[in-house]
Amino acid sequence: MQLGINLGYWGAGMDADNLAVAKEADRLGYAVCWAAEAYGSDAATVLSWVAAQTERIDVGSAIFQIPARQPAMTAMTAATLDSLSGGRFRLGLGVSGPQVSEGWYGVRFDKPLARTREYVEIVRKAMTRERLSYEGTHWTLPLPDGPGKPLKLTVHPEREHIPLYIAAIGPKNLEQTGEIADGALLIFPSADHLEDTAVKHLRAGREKAGLTMDGFDVCPTVPLALGEDKDVPALADMFRPYTALYVGGMGSRKQNFYNQLARRMGYEKEAAEIQDKYLAGDKEGAGAAVPHQLIDQTTLLGSVDRIADRMSAYAAAGVTTLTLAPAGFTLDDRLASLRAGSEALERAGLA
Repeated sequence: MQLGINLGYWGAGMDADNLAVAKEADRLGYAVCWAAEAYGSDAATVLSWVAAQTERIDVGSAIFQIPARQPAMTAMTAATLDSLSGGRFRLGLGVSGPQVSEGWYGVRFDKPLARTREYVEIVRKAMTRERLSYEGTHWTLPLPDGPGKPLKLTVHPEREHIPLYIAAIGPKNLEQTGEIADGALLIFPSADHLEDTAVKHLRAGREKAGLTMDGFDVCPTVPLALGEDKDVPALADMFRPYTALYVGGMGSRKQNFYNQLARRMGYEKEAAEIQDKYLAGDKEGAGAAVPHQLIDQTTLLGSVDRIADRMSAYAAAGVTTLTLAPAGFTLDDRLASLRAGSEALERAGLA
């Protein structure tokens, strides 16, 4: 199992710190550094900045939002980043959510699975550098009633095949991801539930495509907080607002994929209470309603030895790249967590 680092969103006074974290992850031998985007910083600019100041670590988009870019533009960006980084780019895609898609980009959040499939087909075709033509439900290239003609990508990526990941949560999306992608970006992963909530669906998609799980990258992001084992409850409390935001406040009441995931993990009653409180404006109450066990199952908390044990559980559950989001109020705290992650991987015998 390899380790990754997720820088999250750029900005908010964390720019220099994030670059320092990326450089330290590169020095420690982390496999990949991911950057996110929502409706603030874009991931492509951040990744080019990080790639220019690191040597070995891959840089990946987690995620490029599908409603934000035409698929050919994504292929151009991926090819450029792969070329500039010397073959170190990983392309992560996702449909985002209804609030961002419709509120920020003005793109209807409908038929996300079909849109994703067509998007991936166009991106892959464009990156082969053959002339691009495509006839689908959501995209037709070139347009049939104008002067457009099939064009081909002029940039040469460093590699013939750039790894393509999809952010997936629901069973149908996971199955399609297994079928059409090289890896899956997961969130709120519990090693205890990973087979039922994710891996079995990914495997079904691989089988549909006549493939096995060999070479497929199961890549969840897990927050990490370093401390003594006796302080695990306090460390878990750090993530109550984070968990409440996703389980309670993301999307809408009917379209909250994280809430549905918590329900599939057995927290049916708790997920409903968290959402009710959050949507009613009681964010503090929503955080208090998050079960300690849910946080502990989906994070890495405590000593290096305890973290190593949890890493072993993730590896046994099928994780191939474990991406860490190190917590801390200072840069020194985050760097210490980053080093602890590397040490824990060694102690677990997984490096």
